[in-house]
Amino acid sequence: MSDKLVQKLFETSDLNDTELMTLLESDIFDAGLRRFADIVRRSYYGTDVYIRGLIEISNYCRNDCYYCGIRRSNRYIERYRLTKEEILNCCEIGYELGYRTFVLQGGEDNFYTDKIICEIVAEIRNKYPDCAITLSLGEKSYQSYKSFFDSGANRYLLRHETADAEHYAVLHPPDMQLNNRKKCLLALKEIGYQVGAGFMVGSPHQTTQNILADLRFLQNLEPAMIGIGPFIPHSQTPFQYFENGDLRLTLRLISILRLLFPYALIPATTALGTIDPLGRELGIVSGANVVMPNLSPVAVRKKYELYDNKICTGEEAAECRSCLNKRIASIGFNLVTHIGNVKDKKADVVQV
Repeated sequence: MSDKLVQKLFETSDLNDTELMTLLESDIFDAGLRRFADIVRRSYYGTDVYIRGLIEISNYCRNDCYYCGIRRSNRYIERYRLTKEEILNCCEIGYELGYRTFVLQGGEDNFYTDKIICEIVAEIRNKYPDCAITLSLGEKSYQSYKSFFDSGANRYLLRHETADAEHYAVLHPPDMQLNNRKKCLLALKEIGYQVGAGFMVGSPHQTTQNILADLRFLQNLEPAMIGIGPFIPHSQTPFQYFENGDLRLTLRLISILRLLFPYALIPATTALGTIDPLGRELGIVSGANVVMPNLSPVAVRKKYELYDNKICTGEEAAECRSCLNKRIASIGFNLVTHIGNVKDKKADVVQV
């Protein structure tokens, strides 16, 4: 019975709500999900795992999300901002190490005006025309997103966090609304970005029904990248005493996402590696095909702490790349910088 349900998902890339809930709530399907997810991932991407260089440009944030370590109310964090020169230096180091995608991520920091972001993006685009530029800077206006795109940004990552409005209100203060987050994601797609969305697994008060709503929302959005990771508490947030998200459920969801979205880029996140020493490898084996090592200056890495005990905060960029090469090779996969040919009409949304 378990194989039949997983095989149906494999063959149709969809299930009804009852069937999906059955998969989500039981571990008896995990081996089959992992096996079929691996078949699908290999048919689209072979053994390639794509590497993206993460540059955490600022830990200032105007928002006060209840789960986040860089929230506005955290008075115990040492704040920082990277200058344009520091960001470009990170790109230079990354390019020499073979990175061809740069991900500029930060809190919603009003210091970085549209003009500043556009100047940074344009200079990266001018210096590295063969690279993809991804932004992950939170909620902006349509015009802001458009100006970044016109300056040379290709991709934008904006986790929706949860597709259920009531659950969203549990995780965020009243001045943040799920409708606006969804509006931003739709605007990004309309402009032409390759869009990434996603959610936390095991976030406070999350139900299986919430996760099902996330999956249905993603099916409607059809993002190019889907980023999920386990919730991990931070000691300076209202959720400091909640437990980590479950590793097995996170891995199960990676496999389900691979079968629902065969074409998608799915990261094996740093959060996975934080709750388990082999978390990123387990994520790859379960169907993920992206890793995002840190190119930020070592001096600021510990300051960008969305959750406690984040890994890889002391490694130099070259050391980090070398370590990942060995770890990914040890499970039979290969780190690459460019996406090859894919066998699906939706493949154009994930091309560099």
